[in-house]
Amino acid sequence: MDIELTRSLVGAKKAQWKDFLSRAGLDADEQLEATVLIWDEGEIIATGSRMGNLLKCIAVDPFRQGEGLTATLLTQLRQDAFAAGHSHLFLYTKPKNEFMFSSLFFYSIAKTDTVLLMENRKGGIQSFLNTLPEGTKEETVGAAVMNCNPFTKGHRYLIETAAKECDRLYVFVLSEDKSEFSAADRMEMVKLGTADIPNVTVLPTGPYLISSATFPTYFLQDRESAEQVHCLLDIEVFSGYYAPRFGIRRRYVGTEPLSQMTNQYNTALKAHLPQKGIDVREIPRLEQSGTPVSASAVRKHLQSGDEKALSQLLPETTFTYLKTHGFLK
Repeated sequence: MDIELTRSLVGAKKAQWKDFLSRAGLDADEQLEATVLIWDEGEIIATGSRMGNLLKCIAVDPFRQGEGLTATLLTQLRQDAFAAGHSHLFLYTKPKNEFMFSSLFFYSIAKTDTVLLMENRKGGIQSFLNTLPEGTKEETVGAAVMNCNPFTKGHRYLIETAAKECDRLYVFVLSEDKSEFSAADRMEMVKLGTADIPNVTVLPTGPYLISSATFPTYFLQDRESAEQVHCLLDIEVFSGYYAPRFGIRRRYVGTEPLSQMTNQYNTALKAHLPQKGIDVREIPRLEQSGTPVSASAVRKHLQSGDEKALSQLLPETTFTYLKTHGFLK
C-alpha cells in the first residue's frame, strides 16, 4: 500500500481518480490544492482532497472499509493543511458519515437531509459567536447578510429601509476574502456608510455563513441542486446559531434581478426561514434611471476611472474611502 500527496492530477491518474469518486457517488471537484491518494497494486483504494481549509472529495473503497484508511487520509490532509497555515478545518460530508468523522475529531455544525458540515474545533461556531457583542433585549430585531463589494447606495438603501422597521438591525458582512475588496475594506466601508443610523450594528459573518470556499457541489451528482442544498445548510446555520444568539426574528434581502444564484438563495430563504419563526422581508432594489444599482457596475466604473458614474452609485463615505485608499486614482 502506497500513500501519495499530489498538487496536480493529470492524465490517466486524474481519470482514475474521477472514476473512483464517481463509483463512490461523489462528484469530482477540481478546485483543489492537494489530493491524497492511497494505492494498492496500482488501484486507488482511498482518496481525499483539500482546498484552503476545506477537506472534501473523501472516499474509501467499500471493500477496504474498516482498515483505518479514512483516518490515514485525514492525518495526511491535516498535516498538509497545517503546513499551509490552516488550523481551523471544515469538512463537508453526507449525514450518514457523521459518526465516522466524529470519531476522528470532527464536530457537527449543521446538517440537512443531504449534507453535513463539520469542523475540527469542538464548539467552534459558539466560540466565534461569543467573540461578538451580546444580543440586545429590544423587541424587533432584524438582520441582513451582505458582501458589499464595495458598499453602494443600494446597500445603504436596503439597510436604511430595514432599520426603520426594527429596533435593532444587525448587518453581517461576509468575512471570506474571495472578493475584489478585502473583508477588512468591505467591513470598514459598511461601518462608515451606516455610522449615522443609530440602531444598526455591523458584524462579521465569520467562516460560517455564505462561503463560496465551502460550497458543497463536490459530492452532488446533480449540480442544479447544489445551490439549493447550500441555501438550506446556510438556513440551518443562521437559524440555529445566529438568530437565537441575537434574538433575530426578521431577515432582510434585496430583490435580485441580476444574479440567478442570489435569486434562488432569496427564494429558499423565503420558503424555509418562516418555518423557523423568522420572517423574510424582500426590499425592492434601488434603481437609477431604471437600472438596478449594483456593486458589479461600480467595479466596472472603477476600472475605467469614471468618477461621475461612481458618484451616482456610491455613498460619499464609500467614494472617499476608495479615493483615500488608492482604489480610485
